[in-house]
Parts: sequence; C-alpha cells; structure tokens
Amino acid sequence: MDLNLDEVEKICADLYLRALQLLPPDIKAGFSELQRTETDATGQAILGTMVENIKVAERTRNILCQDTGIPIYNITIGRNVAFDGAGLKEAVRRGAARSTKENSLRSSVVHPITRKNDQNSCGIRVPVIHIDFDDREETVSIEMIPKGSGSENGSFLKMLLPSDGITAVKRFVVDRVIELGGRVCPPTIVGVGIGGTSDLCMHLAKIAATRPLRTVCEDAEGAKIEAELSRAVNELGIGPQGLGGRSTSFAVHVEVAATHITQNPVAVNIQCHSARRARATLTPGGIAFS
Repeated sequence: MDLNLDEVEKICADLYLRALQLLPPDIKAGFSELQRTETDATGQAILGTMVENIKVAERTRNILCQDTGIPIYNITIGRNVAFDGAGLKEAVRRGAARSTKENSLRSSVVHPITRKNDQNSCGIRVPVIHIDFDDREETVSIEMIPKGSGSENGSFLKMLLPSDGITAVKRFVVDRVIELGGRVCPPTIVGVGIGGTSDLCMHLAKIAATRPLRTVCEDAEGAKIEAELSRAVNELGIGPQGLGGRSTSFAVHVEVAATHITQNPVAVNIQCHSARRARATLTPGGIAFS
C-alpha cells in the first residue's frame, strides 16, 4: 500500500476537529459509571452539568473546550506500507494548520521564549508526532490528541531509587493528585509511567493518560497498581471540578518499561474530563474513523 500524503493531510485536519467536537464513547460510558456510583449531592450535580455540556457541544457542532491544546499525532504503520517519512511529517503539520485555519480554531501554540503565536497550532517541533510500527498488513492508524494545558500542567517526574520501594511510587501518585485538586478539571484519567529513562517515563505517563477507559496495563504488576491507585484516588474526596465527592478520576492507568538497576523513575500525566481523541485507520479498502 502506498500512503497518499495528500490524503494524510486531509485526515489529520479532520481528526483535529473530530477530537475537539466528539467525546469518545468510552469516556461517555465513564461518566455514566461515575453518575451511578457518586454519593455526594454536589458531585452528582456537577457530573450532570458536565454530561449536559457534552450533549450541547455535539448537538450544536461546537467544540467541547475552548482549549484546542497542543496537537499530538500518534501514527502506527503496519507491514508493506510505502511512504516518504519526511513527507509524512510535513503532511501531518499541514493538516493541523489547515484545520486551525478552516475551522477558525483558537491556536494555543506559541514560541516558548517570545510567546509569538503563528495562529496555526504549529511551531518548533509541534505538532508532536510519534511514529511506531506493528505487524498489521497494509494498515496505518493515525490517532489525534489535542492536549490542553489545564491537564498537561498536571505533569510530574521523580527519579526514585529502588530502595524507595513501590510504596514510594504509589505515594508520589496520590500526593500529586492531592496537590492538583480541582485545577486539572476532574474527573480525570491519571496516567502513570514507571521505569525507563526520565524521558521515556514521561512518555509512558502520556500513553497511560490517553489510553481508552476499561483497558488494562499489559504488565500484570502494573495492572495491580492500576487497580489499587484507582480505588485510592477516589477516596480522597476531591470530586468533580474539585468540589467534593467520590468522582475524582475515571481511572488510574499505568504503563511500565524496564529500567536501570540503580533507579526507578515515576511520572504522572493527567487527562482532564474532556478526554479528547480521535482515530483514523487506513487500509487498501478505505478509511475508518473512530
């Protein structure tokens, strides 16, 4: 399969708008579950308002949040796919800029020193593009995540020592959730990375934070910690928008990587209740959006 870069550009533009307007089905189901289990009256009221806002945004074809975020594209390429790597990156960039212009989106991307905004959601090394490979035949998947600053500011890294033990990992996560309180627009998905190097650990936390609900860490030990931390953070009483209740988080997700014998990094990355993402899968038979 030859990857058509003009088609990629259009898909990346469409995905940006889809992600901003349509909340994924798993997150909607997550809201339903929280509404079923929330016992605090204020928490119930806030959840109800959030659900209604989602319905209004979709009904009026408006965006779910005014923060259009830093655009992130995760691209996974299967076997027997021919493509121009440099051209692919440029096509993704053009798609993000095109969607921003054509849909009159607020550009949230600025130069880190001058704060200059080119009004196209692009800048140095932005969009963020991650490219990976798998063994699916003639298949390319493109996932778009607009990562807003309210949740992205809830990012932390600590280089723990092995002697600190796994208890220190759990304490670090819970303490960060307490520290953030309502600033990250709960209910959240708390992404946790354990292991790797400092940069890989932060990347793992981002993968975890943007993973669909009801998915489980593939590592058995990581899955155990997910379950423990998911229960723990919802006992903190922070609740929706930090106004009290049990619905602090949809879930805590954990991703792990092997690490050095003398270190054990842990990272936290938060995804707010507007956990936006959209995906397109390209095959010789066509394009499927999800």
